[in-house]
Amino acid sequence: MELTSKQRSQLRSLANSIDTIIHIGKDGISENLVKQADDALEARELIKGKVLDNNIEYDARLAAEELAKATRSEVVQVIGTKFVLYRETHSKPKERRIQLVRPAKKKANP
Repeated sequence: MELTSKQRSQLRSLANSIDTIIHIGKDGISENLVKQADDALEARELIKGKVLDNNIEYDARLAAEELAKATRSEVVQVIGTKFVLYRETHSKPKERRIQLVRPAKKKANP
């Protein structure tokens, strides 16, 4: 799944109102942190995380990419020490999921 710029913009605006629930500290990205992020993505679809100052191993970009890979999600945004991840869930009823803008169809070149 590859998000379009319009979909990323939509998700960024939704992320403004949510709280940071994933904190990556000096222990880095552990199995427990991956499980916590995976459960949160299944329940919410969109989560916000932060790399704490005491972590010298990860910056926000590296942490977001590694956590996204481990949870099969996509990085929506990285700013400073914060990041946003998204993964569509199929366990929620369709009307309760985040409805993303559909990508425009590409025109065929004659």
